[in-house]
Amino acid sequence: MKKLFFALLLVASALYAQEFNYIPCCADKGQVVKHKYYTLFYVDKYKQSEWAAYKLTSEMINGESERENKFIPDPLIKTETTFDQDYRRSGFDKGHLCPAADMSWSQEAMDETFYYSNISPQEPQFNRGIWKKLEEKIREEVKKDKVLYIVTGGVLNDKLQTIGVKNKIAVPEYYYKVIVDIEKPEIKGIGFIFPNEPSDSPLSEYAVTIDSVESLTHINFFPSLTHSLERKLEGRINLALWGLAQTTQESNAPAAIRRCKAVTKEGKRCKRNAIPGSAYCRQHDAYLN
Repeated sequence: MKKLFFALLLVASALYAQEFNYIPCCADKGQVVKHKYYTLFYVDKYKQSEWAAYKLTSEMINGESERENKFIPDPLIKTETTFDQDYRRSGFDKGHLCPAADMSWSQEAMDETFYYSNISPQEPQFNRGIWKKLEEKIREEVKKDKVLYIVTGGVLNDKLQTIGVKNKIAVPEYYYKVIVDIEKPEIKGIGFIFPNEPSDSPLSEYAVTIDSVESLTHINFFPSLTHSLERKLEGRINLALWGLAQTTQESNAPAAIRRCKAVTKEGKRCKRNAIPGSAYCRQHDAYLN
């Protein structure tokens, strides 16, 4: 019976790889914009996109297209997007959702990532630090996995501070990425939630289930998955499959006290300490497992 289950799972994954719809479910509050190489969901209220979704293949990251850093308004947005002056002297970087380096295979594809609809205000050391580190890690992974499906964005709500002169751009306190690999032999999924601040911590400290990201953002990612694949991809993570396995702590070394990495319903980092052997406090560990 177990062999039959895995055989059916592999067949299902092969079918999904051919025609997988990776676009999240959308609310009525924004505009779905389909560019040639990625799709985003623009919310005028926050002057940025709630998510950007794209398929990344190993062939896409080996190009020689040059980054020109020409940020421009998105011609497909029905309302007005932001301008250079809205970011000038704001103290924030123009952070990419869909990374420019993921589209290095084509100058047209790379240039599309510089639409302001694909940009969000990021703390400079966050954007150039751990956020960039995750982007580079994903490109390393796609070299061996061949195809990955990625959705990324800031966590948007009405309580965020804003920047801008002509437009009021919300500054997310948290950013997320969710990634799935639906092709054999490793069918897997993972999510990440980062505070918009500098960090020297390993990526594994911010790894969570996709279900956890859905709970925080209220976005239904990868809605076309079957129930069985959804549970496998979104309900659990295996850090080792993503090359993020943490080193084993020495048995004679005192256990470090770490803060729970869960995010509350209010969008704040949990203040409780993680229990031994887990990245979460007792309450969140029981909920997630």
